[in-house]
Amino acid sequence: MKLNITLIVATILFIGCKPSSNKNKLDAKSGATKIVNKLHYSEEKHLKNVKQLTFGGDNAEAYWNSNGSKIVFQANNKVWGLQCDQIYIMDASKPLDSTEIPQLISTGKGRTTCSYFLPGDSTIVYSSTHLVSTECPPVPKKEDYDNKYIWPVYKSYDIFIADIKGNQLKQLTFEDGYDAEPTVSPKGDKIVFTSTRTGDLELFTMNIDGSDVKQITFELGYDGGAFFSPDGTKLIFRSSRPKTPSEIKEYKNLLTQGLVQPTNMELYTCNIDGSELTKITNLGNANWAPFFHPSGKKIIFSSNHKSKHSFNLFMINIDGSNLEQITYDNVFDAFPMFSPDGSKLIFSSNRNNNGTHDTNLFVADWVE
Repeated sequence: MKLNITLIVATILFIGCKPSSNKNKLDAKSGATKIVNKLHYSEEKHLKNVKQLTFGGDNAEAYWNSNGSKIVFQANNKVWGLQCDQIYIMDASKPLDSTEIPQLISTGKGRTTCSYFLPGDSTIVYSSTHLVSTECPPVPKKEDYDNKYIWPVYKSYDIFIADIKGNQLKQLTFEDGYDAEPTVSPKGDKIVFTSTRTGDLELFTMNIDGSDVKQITFELGYDGGAFFSPDGTKLIFRSSRPKTPSEIKEYKNLLTQGLVQPTNMELYTCNIDGSELTKITNLGNANWAPFFHPSGKKIIFSSNHKSKHSFNLFMINIDGSNLEQITYDNVFDAFPMFSPDGSKLIFSSNRNNNGTHDTNLFVADWVE
């Protein structure tokens, strides 16, 4: 789940830069950082032919269709007349023209997140708040929470299906509370999603028509951002699980307000029925946005464990061994996803944005 990446990037930038008189740096108080206009860093040996697909605004969570020709993603771009995130589809082979607005999939109302292609590539599942209000739901102010970074988990989110022309076809969830973050099994039979329907942020699975809902995680904490393994038998997800009495009290207090604090998250795997739950990272800080390598034996993910001031992509074996850094950006790289044939990687980044807060989509050839 993206959950206001502009805010997280602004937070990283603000704490990560120092005032300078250099004309190539912007005032630290503005939340900007040193301008580094780079598509590719020399250390990024697994990436080749890096290309930028979007230019301006806030673009993230891009996911491939079954043959790698299209991507569905969420964006918030004032140039497109947006006030908060909506879902779009675009050709994966060519960048958007600066004046081009891609095909809108969501309603254009409320706030959306977490889209994914359904079997056949003609329909898309996504989450939206538009049924409760056509307006963007309010974003929590950090100053109201001791300047801590907070994510809203809006009770107004439900999960919907639309076709690739933006025709709204079906509502899948109807429970009171947060239902979001759906992704689809490669087998084409199941959707995994996060819900508060049992009082905590847990993972659930359902059939792609919304039937046969099953809870698969049960421990206190925010379990989310789940993806299926290439063979559809396992899940990878990130979780912030409070342990101490003070952590538990704070987590429960925030959750009653529809909020979570995602600054400490680790990665877990389990079978699709929730069995064999295994924690595979213990790195500290925020480890999130995981996705399976096409082999099913590794996980690529985003983390700031090396520096709180920047998120980069890393890869790790599913047993937690052989951690390897993949990207070397100085601000933010996240939401990596391999194309179905494993030849390409798409991700979101603040690189090459001329010192702004713009988050764009990038695609690269993957080199083993």
